Amino acid sequence: MILYNVTVKIVNTVHDDWLAWMRDVHIPDVMNTGLFTSYKIGKILGEEEDGGTTYAIQYLSPSMEAFQKYQDNHAKTLQVEHTERYKNKYVAFRTLMEVIEEG
Repeated sequence: MILYNVTVKIVNTVHDDWLAWMRDVHIPDVMNTGLFTSYKIGKILGEEEDGGTTYAIQYLSPSMEAFQKYQDNHAKTLQVEHTERYKNKYVAFRTLMEVIEEG
């Protein structure tokens, strides 16, 4: 399994809109690619200074091949949509991990 983690710090002035858009549009679009089996949204605690709130959105992919298909065929378009909608209102970084054990 591959865990794709996207950490986003969103400014508080657009926070509510961003969270609703993530839940209603962006995450469903990612999941509708069929290349992830589940997702989680986590709010990072203690990181609400500087007028922003930080989240970790985690997607679970069954294989590196499936994740690579996502990267090759879908990621750029979905990232551009996010960037255009929230330009200069967020910072983000992505982490890719191999799940080696699950409890």
